Amino acid sequence: MTTPEHATETPRGSGRRRYAVVGLSNRGVASFVRPLLGVADAGTTAADNSGLGYGASADDFSGHGELVAVLDIDRARADAFAATILPPGHPEVPIYAPDQFADLVRETRPDVVIVTSPDHTHARYLQAALAAGVDVVSEKPMVATAADAARVLEAERASPATVRVTHNLRYTSRHRQIKRMVLAGAIGRPLHVNLDYHVDIRHGASYFLRWNRERANSGGLTIHKSTHHLDLIAWWLADAPSTVYAVGGRDYYGPGSPHRPAGANTAQVRERDPYYQAQRGSGAFHDGADEARRGLFDLPYEVQYPAGSDLYLYDEEIDVEDHVAALLTFASGATAAYAVDFSSPWEGYRATLTGTHGTIEVFTGRTPDGESLPGSGQVTHRPLFGPPEVIDIESVSGGHDGADPLMRRDLFVGPDEESVALGLGASAREGALAVAAGEAIWRSVEEGRIVSVTELLQTPVVPPRGAARR
Repeated sequence: MTTPEHATETPRGSGRRRYAVVGLSNRGVASFVRPLLGVADAGTTAADNSGLGYGASADDFSGHGELVAVLDIDRARADAFAATILPPGHPEVPIYAPDQFADLVRETRPDVVIVTSPDHTHARYLQAALAAGVDVVSEKPMVATAADAARVLEAERASPATVRVTHNLRYTSRHRQIKRMVLAGAIGRPLHVNLDYHVDIRHGASYFLRWNRERANSGGLTIHKSTHHLDLIAWWLADAPSTVYAVGGRDYYGPGSPHRPAGANTAQVRERDPYYQAQRGSGAFHDGADEARRGLFDLPYEVQYPAGSDLYLYDEEIDVEDHVAALLTFASGATAAYAVDFSSPWEGYRATLTGTHGTIEVFTGRTPDGESLPGSGQVTHRPLFGPPEVIDIESVSGGHDGADPLMRRDLFVGPDEESVALGLGASAREGALAVAAGEAIWRSVEEGRIVSVTELLQTPVVPPRGAARR
């Protein structure tokens, strides 16, 4: 792989769009880079199967796009990527450092920049790409603060380029089914959504072993994770969040955790830690600090998690909430009750959409070992006057319950008729609203008051076209 000073011009005119990827994260490599490279063996090994949570699949979009550059803060990781992920015979791809983004754009002339770096870095790349007139695909959350979201919206307004945000939960088959039912008037005018979300002890604990556990890096889990759920609610309602009141705290992790065993060092704590003991052999926990942590596809994290750095669940620097409950109002008058916790015996959610003419209910859940809970995946329509109907949703393969392959098709090939009809693609505006709502949650928890999404975003909240008004 070449370095920037030796970057070569790749001719245009092949019909394929030119992509640069900022951030060789697990998600970036599994969900975007490998499909662009035509690496189509995902799912054939244990390591690849672990990539399903990062959107891996056997997709091959090399006929629609080409990877022309990568940027990452970790040169060792980028070099390992070049040596082990690039297919044999693939043209060399230049590597850039974070302070070389302008060089990347000038020298490799990407049509699209895909941003999959840590959340707090997104805004700088989105704004720089838009200023250069380059389209952006941003991993969710679009940015880590409402202020950055407002700046990105302003940059997009001043640019010929656009931002698309990878809110892939819209693409899950049961979520698309619910959207179709709402659009068809199955529950009349939507009034309220109740979403009770649980993140299991394995998945939930993993956030507190990574950079996500500090608000300065992630905006907090009400942004990093909850934007998934907040966007889904707003999309179902075809509405924009307006105000938030929330309560919550940090009661599972951090130094005050009731689960923290006594011990003078991390190794002693780990040996008696119920989270660690419940997951021995799962690979969820990094088992030592003698060498840099390694991620998906065995790529090293020498900058983020270097040798000698042993992050653990009860460290002092953890400053984000691990459970919240919130009440949201929306611009057209609908409401939502949303709760999430990051230390549950099971993973999944219960959701009920209530309207003037009935309800739609859905439940999905699994154990930390992946065993589906009874009734998982069913959607139930209960008309106000009439018998209920249970709709079985077919299981779909691919990352995030089959959502990622459909989303990638939209991004790399173009939206199909269903995508256009349902509004599956998320815009910068929708990404910004999800971030602002997530920030409103943690600010409400901290400040004990109702927080205005409108004020955080510094711009009027207007419901999307078609939203019902009162």
